[in-house]
Amino acid sequence: MIEEEKAIKRRRKRSGFAYGVLGAIVAAFLITAVFQWKGITINVETNEPSAQANELNLGEDQSEVTQAINKTSKAVVGISNSQDGVQGSQEAGTGSGVIYKKDGGQAFVATNHHVIENASSLEVILHDGTKVDAELKGSDPFTDLAVLQIDGGHVDKVAELGSAKDVEVGQTAIAIGNPLGMEFAGSATQGIISGINRNIPVDINGDQQPDWETEVIQTDAAINPGNSGGALINLQGEVIGINSMKIAQAEVEGIGFSIPMDIAKPIIDDLEATGEVERPYMGIELRDVSQIPSSVLEGELNLPNDVQQGVLVGSVEEGSPAADAGLEKYDVITKIDDEEVDSLMSLRQYLYRDVEPGDTINVTVYRNGEQTEASLKLSSQ
Repeated sequence: MIEEEKAIKRRRKRSGFAYGVLGAIVAAFLITAVFQWKGITINVETNEPSAQANELNLGEDQSEVTQAINKTSKAVVGISNSQDGVQGSQEAGTGSGVIYKKDGGQAFVATNHHVIENASSLEVILHDGTKVDAELKGSDPFTDLAVLQIDGGHVDKVAELGSAKDVEVGQTAIAIGNPLGMEFAGSATQGIISGINRNIPVDINGDQQPDWETEVIQTDAAINPGNSGGALINLQGEVIGINSMKIAQAEVEGIGFSIPMDIAKPIIDDLEATGEVERPYMGIELRDVSQIPSSVLEGELNLPNDVQQGVLVGSVEEGSPAADAGLEKYDVITKIDDEEVDSLMSLRQYLYRDVEPGDTINVTVYRNGEQTEASLKLSSQ
């Protein structure tokens, strides 16, 4: 009897195992059939990915980065800014630049305005350490760009300028420059494009008020002091931006900005050709109404209570377009054409982005509390 009970248990155990296997096969068949019916293909790989395969993929990715850096790094240079002082000319700071053109025995370098600002002399340090004197062709504080000219005899590499129009968030970005001076010359940092079409307020005259908004690309590729003016490149080794600034706060990490090449290129061309950027000119000194005490607005300017924004005309240059249009000191401009003017920055943005020298604009002003209009033909600055 005992042997018979053991035999029955063994048969039940084998049956249970067999049914379990059969159930698993049926379930797998049903799942596969459903996925195939939905148009989904299942590939089952029983082997674990080999370490060799992983290394191969990493090597391929790294090869792209290395090739991009090798393609461009020799065209990224150092810039030394020397300024006159009580003890003679001394180096006041260093930055980076990008050789973007070689023509007729001369080479041209793009960098930031703040890298060359107040320089009494400038020197470019090439990738092999060769130092050459540089001539400032022109600079523009609004876009923070400048162009230098050097002897092209020592230049053997020119950067390929690309476009930032098709740049996408998440795309690989590589910053090349000289962080913290020439001791770390030619440093490259890798990251991604973190944001596009960013507008960063810029205080040009040091009055703690924004004078302009610079359109930039945001990246988390490290941009440190000395990187300014260097190259931001893509995996093809094309320069898609000129590195300009970073947010330097203890609680912030990995927020750097680069001027898109599509914005930088026409400015660079103007600076190389004429030494300045041609922009519309009105011939007036302006101040934000928001910075003027309300007692002055209501008392001396006699502005209506509902006019709280605009720009105050501080002076009018004789013979200027503003003078020809009849604008006067203490006029308050509130509109140009159909665009509201709420600050000096908004006025500049409209003039520098939407109209050209030679265009005629319609200006709405308040004079002694009364609204009037004037037609003004812009000239070149």
